[in-house]
Amino acid sequence: MTPEMTTADIAAAAEAKREQHGAPVLAAPKAMNEQNAALFTTDQLTDLRRKWDEIQGAFVDEPRGAVERADALVAQAISQMAEGFARTRADLDRQWKKGDNVSTEDLRQALQHYRSFFTRLLNA
Repeated sequence: MTPEMTTADIAAAAEAKREQHGAPVLAAPKAMNEQNAALFTTDQLTDLRRKWDEIQGAFVDEPRGAVERADALVAQAISQMAEGFARTRADLDRQWKKGDNVSTEDLRQALQHYRSFFTRLLNA
């Protein structure tokens, strides 16, 4: 049986790739509540939208290149989301390892963030 992959595994792979290319790591957004749990920071959203507009604008002149760049952009967005979830989990793990009590409220918010993402993913 294959071991289960975690968001930390995905984020680590993305981090290794970024280190090869020298790309910056952006901070993860904090979840506000289940309905508006942000998956990206404002800067990440701005950057992703700008890149998408460039890709879409280049389609007429270079359709194949635009599709290749769209694939890379989707991979970048997925990686950034995974990093946010991995950081949340790592923060909880650090608290557990130090013997700190993680409040039920912190765990509830983390689970809501996962549920919100999962629901959006399945409804897409």
